[in-house]
Amino acid sequence: LAAHGSNLIPARGQLPAQAQVELFATMAREASATLTRVSSPTDVPEAIAQFLKSENLPSRIAMAPDPWLGSLGWDRQKLLAIRRGRAEPDDEVGVTVAFAAVAETGTLMLLSGPLTPTTLNLLPETHIVVLRVSQVVGAYEEAWARLRQARGGEGVVAMPRTVNFITGPSRSADIEQQLQMGAHGPRRLHIVLVDG
Repeated sequence: LAAHGSNLIPARGQLPAQAQVELFATMAREASATLTRVSSPTDVPEAIAQFLKSENLPSRIAMAPDPWLGSLGWDRQKLLAIRRGRAEPDDEVGVTVAFAAVAETGTLMLLSGPLTPTTLNLLPETHIVVLRVSQVVGAYEEAWARLRQARGGEGVVAMPRTVNFITGPSRSADIEQQLQMGAHGPRRLHIVLVDG
């Protein structure tokens, strides 16, 4: 237990870095997420504004108070109304950052904390996640290893209170095998993948 040994890792995720990014994008789309790829972090606000417009969604967003996310030049998008902090019941769009992404399944890894409130992952009907290509790994084990390393290495108990793995929008087919999107969380998941 102390060594955190890896289990069998599927070959599907054991690819060169660029191929892992492509696999992540493919798997995320197969899980009903939408994805926009941008070449620079400063392109993120415009990409989000365009997504909201194309989906006829409100231009009011609740955004994680993450410093990197806040530094991307949001003031250039004059029509976006941004509130930073945790989600409130009437928020329709939440914007967060990911800690990592798993290529083999198209899954995002999000951490709870003061700069990344978990309510943004669950309450708004539309969840937008900003992800850098350098955060994509092949397998779940690699994502956990990155988290341990980021939180001080082996034996440190500085893990976040919650780790959310998100694969596509919320869905359920519990009632009469009819698929319902947004049953227990967001009905839309949009990923902005940043190359720069």
